[in-house]
Amino acid sequence: MEKIRFLIQGETGLVVELGNKIDPKVNTRVQELSQLIQTKYSHLIETVIPTYCSLLVFFDPLQIARNELINRIKDIVATMPEEQSEATGSKTVVVPTLYGGEAGPDIEAVAKHNNLDIEEVIHIHSSVAYRIYMLGFTPGFPYLGGMSEKIAAPRLNTPRTKIPAGSVGIAGTQTGLYPIESPGGWQLIGRTPLKVFNPSVQQPFLYAAGDFLQFEPISALEYVHIQQEVAQGRFCPQTISKKEAGK
Repeated sequence: MEKIRFLIQGETGLVVELGNKIDPKVNTRVQELSQLIQTKYSHLIETVIPTYCSLLVFFDPLQIARNELINRIKDIVATMPEEQSEATGSKTVVVPTLYGGEAGPDIEAVAKHNNLDIEEVIHIHSSVAYRIYMLGFTPGFPYLGGMSEKIAAPRLNTPRTKIPAGSVGIAGTQTGLYPIESPGGWQLIGRTPLKVFNPSVQQPFLYAAGDFLQFEPISALEYVHIQQEVAQGRFCPQTISKKEAGK
């Protein structure tokens, strides 16, 4: 394992770097360390924000000094095994997705860019369970890893000023999901009727960093049906094991 670095982030922040590259094993360690810190020192910590290969810890300086927090985190890391299993407690959330048409106006451009037909793009995109490395940009926007380079496509030259909530896009070798209406420059290939961010409930997100997302193609009729059930609070998103997700 690479040497851990501790960086000062303002008066109440501490960055803990576990690596310097996007790597599933590093990210698994980040997620586990985040959980351990929050479990063991919830009375001293305000929040922990995991990223690709580091985490940002906000602490109460009236309760613990920065150097003491560093020493305690070092003690936690020393007890962690070198070889990590998959992220503890992670789940795979199935994201029903209507591809193409008004929901995915750029899917034809993505297909043409990669010398594929639209059905091939849909099959490739929906055949993988994508790891959520981190959340950011907007509330609940998942930064996903594992997309095939066969469907990679550049960002739009001119970003859109308004992208509908639930839109699924591609930018470079990444894919992602827009939880709320926002501007953005990703190529839109589909849209989900799920409401993945709901600030009015106790658990506002359907997923967390360390979980997985698997996109499942649906028809226009299925989209409308799920959309209605979501609006009525009757739709329960499907979750599956990681082993089942890749089938």
